[in-house]
Amino acid sequence: MGSLDFYKGKRVFVTGHTGFKGAWLCRVLLKAGATVSGYALAPETEPNLFEKSGLDGQIHSVIADITDADRLVDALAETGPDVVFHLAAQALVRRSYREPALTYATNVMGTVNVLEAVRQTPTVKSFVNVTTDKVYENREWYWGYRENERLNGFDPYSNSKSCSELVTGSYRRAFFGNPESPAVSTARSGNVIGGGDYSEDRIIPDCIHAAAKGREIIVRNPESIRPYQHVLECLSGYLLLAERQYADKTIAGAYNFGPDEASCVTTGELADLFCAAWSEGVTWRAQEDDGPHEANFLKLDCSKAKAALGWRPCWTIKTAVEKTVEFAKLQSDEERSACMERQIEEYFYE
Repeated sequence: MGSLDFYKGKRVFVTGHTGFKGAWLCRVLLKAGATVSGYALAPETEPNLFEKSGLDGQIHSVIADITDADRLVDALAETGPDVVFHLAAQALVRRSYREPALTYATNVMGTVNVLEAVRQTPTVKSFVNVTTDKVYENREWYWGYRENERLNGFDPYSNSKSCSELVTGSYRRAFFGNPESPAVSTARSGNVIGGGDYSEDRIIPDCIHAAAKGREIIVRNPESIRPYQHVLECLSGYLLLAERQYADKTIAGAYNFGPDEASCVTTGELADLFCAAWSEGVTWRAQEDDGPHEANFLKLDCSKAKAALGWRPCWTIKTAVEKTVEFAKLQSDEERSACMERQIEEYFYE
């Protein structure tokens, strides 16, 4: 994907560093030579990638709630970061139906708290709020959503992320308009897969859990189309955006980071790719009860990121699934850590 030289020696603050995507981001930043600090709740799953990848001893880790505004201000003041990535969130659609108030408190007021902390931290020059492809009002279109489409997610998770986008846009206009203010952007990525995701109600973790136990895989909404991509794909976009706006604040704004058209597959096709990569006779079938409402058709138009940033997805969905299975079949934390390093090296440096 290109050089990460910009991050060498930079102080970078990551909210949500104990999560799946946050842990991968921290590993990439460490390899690039950054000094990394993280702020998040303790890992929610057991096992979890944060502990398995040995990050706790390699970064400055603050275990605290994003809704604790005072603690967050103190954490940024203590570390004095140059760049802030905001990933902390309640990120599960089905959980948001069970706990909507928690979801809004975390995803909306959590964003407000981070932006307030950034306002009070003069060292910050670049801020990226990571949201989701689900921020758009889904009209089941056959073409990809662009950054200027209407924001109105359906379920509490998606809607709270739409609100997070609106909050960020308001803060950008109201508080970060001066030349000395940090550049502020939002990043909307597709459905992310990769080694070390142990979350509930996600297709690839469900596939891995079933396959490891020799069971048939149960797939929700097998005909639904999603912009699936490897975690390193969207992270490369976040990193590039933060770097470019650090030097040129005028490019700050909302950006989509999703796969090319050929990698936008149905959930059933994704399950087929997984079964082929795992082998061992693994099969899947559709779940009869599909549960709460979820969008059937969702794609992203990434023309803006390609034109303004020069960003491009590198790995096909087939490669993404194979890399995920490679990680999932490893038996020790040492092997998994080495696999992360190897995949980061391959993606960013080869």
